[in-house]
Amino acid sequence: MTPRSAARISIVAAYMLFLVAWPLWMVIDETFFSGENYLAIALSDPTLRSAIGVTLAASACAVVLNTVFGVGLGILLVRYRFPGRRLLSALTDLPASVSPIVVGLALLLAYGPVHGALGAPLAEMGVRMVFSFPGIVLAVTFVSLPLVLRAVVPVLKEVGIDQETAAQSLGASGRQVLLRITLPSIKWAVAYGVVLTLARAVGEFGAVLIVSGGIVSQTETATIAVQRLHQGFETGQAYALGFLLALVAVAALGIVTILRPHERH
Repeated sequence: MTPRSAARISIVAAYMLFLVAWPLWMVIDETFFSGENYLAIALSDPTLRSAIGVTLAASACAVVLNTVFGVGLGILLVRYRFPGRRLLSALTDLPASVSPIVVGLALLLAYGPVHGALGAPLAEMGVRMVFSFPGIVLAVTFVSLPLVLRAVVPVLKEVGIDQETAAQSLGASGRQVLLRITLPSIKWAVAYGVVLTLARAVGEFGAVLIVSGGIVSQTETATIAVQRLHQGFETGQAYALGFLLALVAVAALGIVTILRPHERH
């Protein structure tokens, strides 16, 4: 190893240490080694258990919706040519480039119960979208929308259409081709996208803050609970919830690391 390479590695290691590893370790230290086991205290609080439950339920819904949407749209964009295809592909990247706060405001304008273009008619029918669990699902689904799609598209392009064409020439139906050829060939890419979607949905704050209302024990998510606890000087429990959110991200990273070799093949 040359001195220049060693210097570059040291700079990168220091960057990751001070930007990522050290702050995360401080959260762990405050959670477990500051005189109290704040994780146990947080998990014994019914309001925080409710926040965790709302977060996991909304994230699960987002994973299901975006998996179905991502796989279906990925096949559509890769296997078919139609007017507006490039525009549609660009629009799917919009959630990754727009601020989550802006996403929340847009959803509020669209689905708000008073002045929302769609929300007001739905409210008259007794369906409340924002300041309720459906609004949280909308928010986390929106911000995590491109992740499965962008994991699937490169693999579909790499696999090509030869096997699908051969199966169709032998009399396989479209459903058989999808279930026996297409989906098995992209299963690891789908798993990769699902893991990223779950991690993104669990950690969402800005859009959820706008559309959920943050009602304790009803529409409060774990990220909003962290803010409430920190502002209320209950920092130990805030760190404990932060630790749980970080643990989800680290677990997702580990799963992605395991899945990547499969994805490349």
